[in-house]
Amino acid sequence: MKEVLLVGNPNSGKTTLFNSLTKSSEHVGNWHGVTVEEKKKMFKVENEDYLLVDTPGIYSLSPLSFEEEVSFKIIESDNYSKIINLCDLNNLQRNLYLTLCLLEENKDVVVVINEIDKKAKYKVNTKKLSNFLSVPVFVLNAEDKEATKNLKQTLKQKDLKKFKSEYLDQIDFSCLKDAFKEIPLEERKKFCVKAFERNENFFKLNGYSDEKIKNLFSVLPQNSMELIASARYNFLDQIIEECCEKNDFVYGKSKFDKILLNKFFAFPCFFLILSVIFYLTFFSLGAFLSNLLSSFLNLITTPILDALLSIDSPFIYHLFADALFGGVATVLSFLPQVVLLFFFLSVLEDSGYLSRVAFIFEDILGKIGLSGKSVYTLLMGFGCSTTAIMTARNMDNKNSKIKTAILCPYMSCSAKIPIYTVIGGAFFGASNIFVIIGLYLLGVVVALVISKILDMTLLKSENQTFILEFPPYRMTSFKRVGKILWKNVKSFLIKVGSVMITMNVIVFLLSSFTFSFNYTENGSGSMLESIGKFLAPIFEPIGFNNWAIVSALLAGLVAKEVVVSSIAMFNGVDGNATSLISSSILLPTSVVYFASGASILSFLVFCLLYTPCLASISMMLQEIGKKWTVIAICIELFVAYIVSFIVYNIALAFEIFDFWPVFLILLSIVILLVSFVFIYKFIKRKKCPYNCENCSKVCKKK
Repeated sequence: MKEVLLVGNPNSGKTTLFNSLTKSSEHVGNWHGVTVEEKKKMFKVENEDYLLVDTPGIYSLSPLSFEEEVSFKIIESDNYSKIINLCDLNNLQRNLYLTLCLLEENKDVVVVINEIDKKAKYKVNTKKLSNFLSVPVFVLNAEDKEATKNLKQTLKQKDLKKFKSEYLDQIDFSCLKDAFKEIPLEERKKFCVKAFERNENFFKLNGYSDEKIKNLFSVLPQNSMELIASARYNFLDQIIEECCEKNDFVYGKSKFDKILLNKFFAFPCFFLILSVIFYLTFFSLGAFLSNLLSSFLNLITTPILDALLSIDSPFIYHLFADALFGGVATVLSFLPQVVLLFFFLSVLEDSGYLSRVAFIFEDILGKIGLSGKSVYTLLMGFGCSTTAIMTARNMDNKNSKIKTAILCPYMSCSAKIPIYTVIGGAFFGASNIFVIIGLYLLGVVVALVISKILDMTLLKSENQTFILEFPPYRMTSFKRVGKILWKNVKSFLIKVGSVMITMNVIVFLLSSFTFSFNYTENGSGSMLESIGKFLAPIFEPIGFNNWAIVSALLAGLVAKEVVVSSIAMFNGVDGNATSLISSSILLPTSVVYFASGASILSFLVFCLLYTPCLASISMMLQEIGKKWTVIAICIELFVAYIVSFIVYNIALAFEIFDFWPVFLILLSIVILLVSFVFIYKFIKRKKCPYNCENCSKVCKKK
């Protein structure tokens, strides 16, 4: 079986081509960092098996980030028969830079130019380009499965032509004449180029110590990297001039950017878009669809529960009525809202707007030790913290990666939607929209503050490279979005069908039996009540001294949806979500009750900020290690408690005077104002550019 690598720049369409060749449905996106680890799948060419490996995006063979290091190590391993180098037709010159890097190392390459847009920047003469590069060249649309047939046939051919990198001969490598004496003559030029590129990863792979690498780089001219880059780009200029006919338009430029990237309108537009998404998701369309599904589930569960009443077994009846139907069906009824949130995030990603969001936030995030790349990771946190934490590995340096991973859980994930809608809706009613928007904004503000503190203390970030391209705005591919939605719906249903049912049964058993294993129908004296009552006093200062609430929070460590299903089970809800959204949740006669609206608000804030689910913790262990995962959990618990305490006491003061509507509106306005002041402050304090000849600002440099 032969292994084939799929290599290319970020956002060049590698995963799309991977799906076309292997008939897969991997997540593709109009964004840098969609692929953060290699993906492998078999495909056949005339009954011969090939293993295609989709590697993370890489700009050159001098990696600058974790994902580029992954690709670099795979490429340098030589454990493959051929490389498919995918280039974006609209960024051909920059994409071919990587091609030259591969050819200089005598890799067996097939160049595929992806022509996904109808209006392309270049028209390429593939025959001339093939002669220049001495390798086969194809122009095709990566989405077109039929167009890949000729490419598959090329994989069977062995390329015997040798690429001549004569453009590098003009560089004076004499300063390294003694450094690589023992290296074979045919490999010496390669080592000299890697040294001039200051490619530490290459020399570490070849057994060089840090001290030896430092000594090697010390003899290089100061502009060694520029010399290599200039030689390659001069050759690429010649290629573009000879092989390409350039169309007269700027790729990625759009008249919409005059508004969406405007200095004054960019942030209001972004917040307006998010507000519309939240309104449609949590209210309006989302609420309507959730109620429909809830009614449908109620029609299914009611006859079953009626049949169970005829069985003279309270244990079996409550197991189904409370643990299974009551808990799981309540959470399942919020599936439409989860789907809507993922749909809108997918549309933002697919349209090309997400790259613009990274651009407008780059300055702000740079001030707190992050990068514009962090925006995608943090936005993904609104969908699923576990997936978002995994994408944090595309940061350029270790400290930024750790910080971004730590901040992901503060973005309110889709699993918390039932908590906000059910608990908030029970007290705040229509005003709950202000609460939900406030919670989302609060999570972002808390994350930014924590990032700044970490950047000033434990995790100081180095200067980071931020390479960003603006794809043109595109109509959303509903086929692609449909695949993303199905993947997330399937994941949600699997979680409901496995984790939640298992956890609900465990919680039910713990709340139904005492430590002496005697059954108690009303939960009195149960194991869970004893544990909850032991821990409840800790939460009294933040407004909820109730054992069942504490127990629901503990269960929520497994999956945040379990918080609502546990509350539904404790209060004997029959599987209809609307039964839980009622004033009964506030009465002391219920097992789960809140003493006041201030208690509910404090509870929602605590759910927003406290420790994420076990899946997210597991991913953090994998990505940032045990030490920083423990630190992250401690920070989350501390911050959740302190912020809940502050919110509870302020809300309690307003509640005394019955100013709830005023408080909710003021809370949202204050959080928005803090966000805008924060943004304005950093825009105003933006560093002067190096070339400030025409700058009107008065500063120290002037």
